[in-house]
Order: sequence, then structure tokens, then C-alpha cells
Amino acid sequence: MDNSIPDNRKKKLDSLFNAFSLIAEGTYVFLCDMRYDYSRWSKNAVDFFQMPSEYMYGAGAIHMERIHPEDRRSYEESINEIFEGRSGAHDMQYRAGRIGGAYVTCTCRGVVIRDEYDQPDYFAGIIRNHGLLGNVDSLTGLRNQYSFFEDLSGYIDRKERVCISMLGIGKFTEINEIYGYHFGNQVIQKFGRYLLSFVGSRGQVYRLDGVKFGVISNTSSAVDAKALYEKVRIHLRKGIPVMDKRPILELNCGMLLLEDFNVDDQTIYACLNFAYGESKVRRSGDLVEFFNNLNDENRQRIEKLHAIKASIKQNYNGFYLLYQPVVNATTEEIVGAEALLRWQNDEYGIVPPDHFIPILERDPQFPELGRWILTRALTDAKEILKKHSNFVINVNLSYTQLEKPDFVDTVLEILKETDYPGDHLCLEITERCRLLDMSLLKSVVVNLKAKGIHFALDDFGTGFASVDVVKYLPLDTIKIDRSFVINIEEDEKERTIVDHFTSIATAFDANVCVEGIENAVMRDILQKYKVHSFQGYYYSKPVELKQLEVLMDREEKHE
Repeated sequence: MDNSIPDNRKKKLDSLFNAFSLIAEGTYVFLCDMRYDYSRWSKNAVDFFQMPSEYMYGAGAIHMERIHPEDRRSYEESINEIFEGRSGAHDMQYRAGRIGGAYVTCTCRGVVIRDEYDQPDYFAGIIRNHGLLGNVDSLTGLRNQYSFFEDLSGYIDRKERVCISMLGIGKFTEINEIYGYHFGNQVIQKFGRYLLSFVGSRGQVYRLDGVKFGVISNTSSAVDAKALYEKVRIHLRKGIPVMDKRPILELNCGMLLLEDFNVDDQTIYACLNFAYGESKVRRSGDLVEFFNNLNDENRQRIEKLHAIKASIKQNYNGFYLLYQPVVNATTEEIVGAEALLRWQNDEYGIVPPDHFIPILERDPQFPELGRWILTRALTDAKEILKKHSNFVINVNLSYTQLEKPDFVDTVLEILKETDYPGDHLCLEITERCRLLDMSLLKSVVVNLKAKGIHFALDDFGTGFASVDVVKYLPLDTIKIDRSFVINIEEDEKERTIVDHFTSIATAFDANVCVEGIENAVMRDILQKYKVHSFQGYYYSKPVELKQLEVLMDREEKHE
């Protein structure tokens, strides 16, 4: 290669550099003439990294001396791919600084500009110094959650297909308890560094919150993403060196492919959180892909969720409540109803609740929606109470509501606003509340029961809703999930289970409600046990308030 760049090429380099500098605010700009490996760098980059000059031959090798030793290999591989013609772009994260000085996290993005003969001509790009911004995690030196959302928004705006993952360390509390918090912080740092070196030039790594990390990579294959995740799991199961120990790390991971762009970054994050939760709770750390079936219906689910989340900010437009009656198991008169959330709009029609409630429950916006649900349900129930003085309204809770420190005050405030009697409200603790600290949950239940509010445990016998919870919490009702009675007409084992469950409830002074009553035969069988109330399509599907009032008025006339 000729070591001397001609004047006309140098002038063109300067012209292009000045043009790029105008639109690259807040970043360092570099431009390399690939024919001569001659570059110009921003003066502020030269000053920060103590480079020899704004103009340099072999700038890539010079800059590599300033990159953290653990990150150099990935950087060198990416640069070699550019100059050997195997790649047309550069997009990676690494640590860099002055020689002998402290390191900062940098994001470097560049692209090859080709000439009229389709030959590599220039390599242009920017370096973002996160040490000068508020976007760096102080513990790991990685880009933080703000950077994650900023970059994610950029991919959505540019309509770029990327793979987005959320990884986290499982059972991290045990590490803190055994070795102490300082050791735990060291584990987080080591894990972040390993992820950074493993991902390399394939993508970006972020510290999100706690023990969760984000990865945005350029792979568009779910198979490849899962294979890479398994490599990480296998490596960490061998132990990671921290101080004089080698703790074994178990991981959880949620992932989705960004392919539809009529969404926002918060919707994507909610979907990732849901997939991560499924990996942690139900799949023993296996990677869970959010809606990995790419049929037309599933491809629209993220867009639907985006529209549903937007409705919360639009005065809850599209949300409404239906009510499924709860009947006395002996007299079969309606004694209450469960409020059930629904959503619809002109584009998507009525969206099934299981398409959005499990995901939305994990979203920070849900407590706001939960307040609307409780207010609406109590306002409606108050109308029924005018005619039916024994009526009790059941409202489901999510763990995001219950973990709020002001949840008890919020419920009492809504009761006061609606002028609704607390002893005609039953709050249902759902199976997904298992992530809560049990002492916190007990505190909520005890405080609200002191105001006359009832509590029911939904889906008893499944997942979190176990005997231990009934022992620990002062519950009024346990609700037996329909899965335990669906074949009770011919399955003797199901009858034994119901008998066992009702005995448990009796031992703890709780009533029993059985869900999923489909016909008279099921009713007749279950009336032989200590069951206090029924729900199911045999009595009524979920209906609007006016239809519920009609059903109750009709009963009154027949008495």
C-alpha cells in the first residue's frame, strides 16, 4: 500500500468528514480512506483517548492499544472483517480509554462506503462515549437501561430486524446470603464482562436492573439465538471465577425477534419481561421466545399489545368489564359476581384476555389500569346493591399492584371515592402473585381485612396457590380451579381431590368456590361436598352489567 495519500484524496476525506460531523452531534466521528488506511478523527476523540493526531495512518491499530485487553479480540476481528471485505458494517461495544488510564464503555458504529466500481472506498463511523453521558451503569461499566431504550427506539424507527434478549442470574439471593453483597456485586460485574466478550461484534450488551441484562444482536434467527444462549449456560454452569471462589450460575432468558415496527420500546420491554418470567418460573431457565409461532395471528399480538397499552393513556378507551355470576351452591341464587377485564377496538375486534392480561400484569402501567378496574367494578356493584343487599363483587389483583407500598391506601381511597361498603368487596389473589414476598402479601391482607374486605385465593391447587399459602394467609375463600373438576362425572380421583381441598379449607375456616360448572350433573356431584358457591357457564357466561341485573331481577321474581 502507498504510504502517502494524494492531496485530492485528502481533500475528499476532509469534505466527507466535515459533512458527517454536522449530523453526528454528541459523538466522536472517524473517517478512514481504505485505500491508504489514512484516517481523520474528531479532535475531542483525539484529546480524550490521547491519540497521536487528528490525521493518522493505521488508526485502527492505534485505537486498539487503548481498548481494554478483554475486548481487543472482538474489536480486532470486526475491523479485520471490514478491511478484508467480509463485512460492510461495524457495530459493537467495548471499553476504551487513555493508555494506562481508566476505561469507559464505548459504542462504535461504522459503515463501508463503496466507489462507482463497488470497491471499498471509505470506512465512516461514530464512537459514542458513554462515560461522558448519563447512560452508563456504575457497577459494570456497561450501557444501562436508558441506553437500551434509546437504541431499541432507534431500531424500531429504522425498521431494522434484530434479536432482543433479556438474561438474568437465577437464585441470586442465595449468592448474596452465602457470600455477602460485595461478592454478589463482583458476580454481577463478572457476568456482565463475560456477556460483553461473548457477544462481541454480534451486538450490544446492557445492564437493565438488578441481575437482568439486555442483549440486542444482529441475528435474525431464533435457532441461532437459542444455540448461543445454550453456550452461555454451559459455560456458566462450570463456574465463574470470583475472588477465590467459583460460583455456578443458572440463567433465565426471554427473547423476541423485532420484525413488526408498529410498536414502541415499552411494549417490547413488556413482552420481554413476560418471556423472561416464563423462563424463570415455568421453564427452569430454558430460553422462552415471545410468540415464536410466526403465523399472521401471532405476528399481530405485539402490535395489539401496543394498542392496548396506548389505550390506558387514552382514558381507558376500549376497556370494559364483564361480570360472571357467583351462585350459592345450595340455593343457586346469585350472591355475587367476578369482574373480568376485556378490550376491543375497530381494528382488532375483541381481543381474548389471555392474549394480553398475563403480559400487561407485569407492566408498570398495570397498577394504573388496576385502579380503573376497581373503581369501575365498585361503581357498577353499587347499583346492584341498591336492590340486592347481600351482593359481593370479586375483583382480581396482580402482583404489580400488591407490591406497591401505597396499595392498601389506594384501595381504601377508592372505597371512599365510590362510597362502597368494604364488606361487599372480595379481592382475589391470582396465581401469578407468587413472585411477591409472602410477608408483604400477608401485611396487605391483614390490613384490608381489618376494614371488612374479603380475600379469595384463585386457582387453588395450581402453581403458587398451594396449601402453604392457605396456612399463611387469613383467607375467606379458596377457589378450586376448573381443571380439577372438568372430568368429575367419571373420574373418581377428581372427587377425592375436591374432598381433600374442601377439608383443607374447613380446617382454616375458609369457604370453597368451585369454578367451571358446566352442567347439572357436575352441580349435583359437587353439592355433596362442603362447597359454598359455584361459578360456570351452567349458570351464566360473563355478561354486561345490565344483563347481570336482569338475571338477578329474574331470580327475585321467581322467589
